[in-house]
Parts: sequence; structure tokens; C-alpha cells
Amino acid sequence: MTKLTISLGQMQIKLARVEDNLESAERMIREAAAGDSQLIILPELWSTGYDLANAGDYADELGAGMFAQLSKTASEQSIAIFGSILERRGDQFMNCAVYFDAAGSLAGVYRKIHLFRLFDEHKWLGEGEAPTMLDLPWGPAGLSICYDLRFPELFRRYAVEHGAKLLLICAEWPLVRVEHWRALLIARAIENQCFVAATNSCGDTGGTVFAGHSMIVDPWGSVIAEAGEDECQVTAEIDLDEVDRARTTIPVFEDRRPDAYLTN
Repeated sequence: MTKLTISLGQMQIKLARVEDNLESAERMIREAAAGDSQLIILPELWSTGYDLANAGDYADELGAGMFAQLSKTASEQSIAIFGSILERRGDQFMNCAVYFDAAGSLAGVYRKIHLFRLFDEHKWLGEGEAPTMLDLPWGPAGLSICYDLRFPELFRRYAVEHGAKLLLICAEWPLVRVEHWRALLIARAIENQCFVAATNSCGDTGGTVFAGHSMIVDPWGSVIAEAGEDECQVTAEIDLDEVDRARTTIPVFEDRRPDAYLTN
């Protein structure tokens, strides 16, 4: 099984309005499931937005609160869900992306490695410590969040060391830098010869206008699905066998020379 239907749930997040955001997310999840999507990707911090100063009001431990709600929804709708919310982890709060499979089981947890100083993440959140790979039925996939996109080393590791065929990204990326968003998503797909599926938020949240333009990009850099700047959902089917074809046609990984340009 290498064909996967993905929906990108591009939301306009309402700052600090958890119940409203949950209603929007669950509506999108139901719509995706009704359309036979096998996976839906929600934006970064989709339930709260960047109300980080009040993280203690929203953050839950894994298995509780919003995490439990996502598990229940995934199971009820028989669809996998990926997106990030605030996690309470000991005495820290984390920007935590979770992947629940279609049975509602927690299959992957990724805590944001690169904190975005322009949004003061470093003042309120703990740093993630490691990449996260998933062994999905359709192929291996690597997880990431928003600002991570600017650090190609992470995605190279996913592709070279773990054979990732799919990169999943959830984001709140501002409209002012939308061209960076589009260019970097396409670059990550081309240089790693894999699919990239990325959901961004959109519209004005707390005074920042987010870019939308959620995208699915194939291993050749072709954009096979892209949203505009308004709240919407876009869906596409991908065939992960295309990754093998791209890597065979242009054997980039075989021609790498890390001995020449990487240092210990």
C-alpha cells in the first residue's frame, strides 16, 4: 500500500479560544474522513494560537485533555491526525506535534527543536531534543513544526539516515514571509526527493496575519495541491512509489560527498 490520500486543514486560529478552534478542527476532520482521506494535517498550535504567556491554562500532559480528545476523534472518524498543541511536560511547556493513527493510537510525538525567537517561543517553551520518524503503512515519514523548515539538516537526516519518503509539517507561518514558505517547502522536497505535506494557518490571529498556502509537493518539486489565503481544506492522493522513481532517476544520495564538506 503506497497510495495515501491527505487532507490539509487550513484553519484561521482564534487566539486563546480553545472550544471555537476545536469545533473548527473537528469539522475539518469529519469532512476529510467523509471524503475518504486517510490523514489530515492541522496547523501548529491549532487549538490556542500563540498565547504562550498563558500556556499553563491550556497545556495538557500526553494522554489527557486535548490529546485524549484527538485520540477519540481519530478513532471515531477512522482517520489519522497530525498537528501540534501545547504539552505540559514536567515543569516545562512544549510545542508538541502528535500523530494519532486511524485507531486513535498515539503513533508519534515530536517536540519542536527550533524555537522561533520572533514569537518569543524561547521565553515560554522548552526545546525538543530529537527528530521523530514514523513507520507508516505507506512508507517512512519524518515530523516537523514550522520554523524547523529553515533548517535543512533536520530533513536531510530524515531522508538519508531514515529513508523518509514523506515529510509532515504543521505551521503558523506569517503572510509577510509567504515566499520563503513556498520556496522552502519546494526545496525540501527536491533536495530530499520525497513528498512534503504541510498545513499552515491563515488569516489574522492575535494581530499577525498568517499565510495559508498549505501545500503538498512531490519529489520532483511539483506542487500537486495548494490552498489560498483563506480558511479551507485541500486534498490530494500521493503515491509514495514516486519517491523510489525519483531517487533511482537522479541518485543524489549515492553521489553525496559528506567526507568533503561535513565536519565532526
